[in-house]
Amino acid sequence: MGPVRVAVVGAGAFGRNHLRVYRELEQAGYPVELCAVIDRDADAMRAAVAKYNVPGFRTIEDCLAAGRLDAASVCAPTVAHAECARTLLAAGVDLLIEKPLAANLEDADEISGLARRLGRVVQVGHLERFNPAVRAVRELLNRPMFFEVHRLSVFTPRSLDVDVVLDLMIHDLDIVLKLVGAGSGNGVREVRAVGLPVLSKKVDIANVRLEFENGCVANFTASRVSTERVRKMRFFQPHQYLSLDFARQDLLMIDVTAAAGMDLAQLAKMAKLVQPTHDDKAVMSGAPANLSNPTHDDKAVMSGAPGASHSAHNDKTAMSGAPGMSIRKVPVEAGEPLRLEIEAFLEAVRTRTEPVVTVEDGRAALKLALEINASMAAHARRTGL
Repeated sequence: MGPVRVAVVGAGAFGRNHLRVYRELEQAGYPVELCAVIDRDADAMRAAVAKYNVPGFRTIEDCLAAGRLDAASVCAPTVAHAECARTLLAAGVDLLIEKPLAANLEDADEISGLARRLGRVVQVGHLERFNPAVRAVRELLNRPMFFEVHRLSVFTPRSLDVDVVLDLMIHDLDIVLKLVGAGSGNGVREVRAVGLPVLSKKVDIANVRLEFENGCVANFTASRVSTERVRKMRFFQPHQYLSLDFARQDLLMIDVTAAAGMDLAQLAKMAKLVQPTHDDKAVMSGAPANLSNPTHDDKAVMSGAPGASHSAHNDKTAMSGAPGMSIRKVPVEAGEPLRLEIEAFLEAVRTRTEPVVTVEDGRAALKLALEINASMAAHARRTGL
C-alpha cells in the first residue's frame, strides 16, 4: 500500500490544525499524502491552499472527481457531519470525524450503519483520549468512585453551532464513560444538570452530576465564558486519589494505604479537595509554571504546606498527618494529542483495524450529552430561567 491519500473537509480552526499535522507527518516521511482541502467558504479555502500548497475544492463531489481519496478528516460544523460522511463513505473513503460525531442520534446511527455496511474505518475525534496523561491513567485504574472535572475556556466565536456540553464537556464525558466502564453494563443511572446561555444563544456554562449503576458519582463543570482556562480531572478510587492536568499532561497520584476501610461517604468528604487550583489558573492563563513537578496546590493540599487553595484548607489539615500516605508524579511521555490521534487513525486505515475511538464510543458520548441537554432544559422550565 502506498501513502494514504487524505483530504481535510473544513478549513476553520480545527481543520487548519489537521492540515498542519498531516503536512508535518508527510514531511517527516510518514506514509501519508495531503492532497486536498475542501470548504464552501472560498476565502477560507483559498487561505488554506496558499498556506499548505494543496489543491482546494468548494465541494466534496468536486474533490472526488479530481482523483482518488483514501481518507479524510471531517472538520466541518457538526450539523454537516452526516452529509459529509454520507458522500465520503459512499465513495470508499475512511473518516476521522471531529467530535461530536453528529448533531443527533439519527445522524450518528446513519454514519455507523454506513461504515459497517461499506466496511469503512470511522474514528471519532475525541482528542483528549490521546492526551498522554489520559493514556497513563488507564494503567492505574482500580474502581473509580468519584470524579470532579473542570473544563473552562475564554469565549471565542468558534463552535457556536452547538452548546458548551457538545463543544467542551463532551471531551470529559467520553473519558469518564471509558474510565468507569459504562459500556460494560455500568451505565448512567441519573443525570442532573443546569446550564445557562451567557454570551451566545446556546448554553455557555453548565454543571452536571452523573451517578452510575455501580454508585460512582461524577461532577462536571464546563464554561466557554470564563476569564481563565482550566482543564483538569480529579478522581478517587479505593486507597488512591489521582489528579490529571490535561494542559500540562501531568498525572499526580496519592496512595492512601491507611484508608483501606474508607467508605464512599468518606471518599466524598475527601472530594472537597477537587477544586480548580491556583496553578491551574496560572498555567492556563499563560503564567509561568514548573511543568516537571506536581502542581503547587496539589503538593500543598496533600502535605499540609502553606499555599493550598482556600476551598481545600480544612481537608489538607486532616489529611496531611495521615499515616501510610505517599504522593508521586506518574511518568508521562509527552506528545501532541492531535498528532497521536491522527497517527492512530492512519494506522487503523492502513491495517484495517478498529480505531481507538469507535463510532460506538462517539455515539455513547453524544447520547449522554443530549440527555444532559434535556435535563438542563427541564431545569430551565421548572425554574423559569
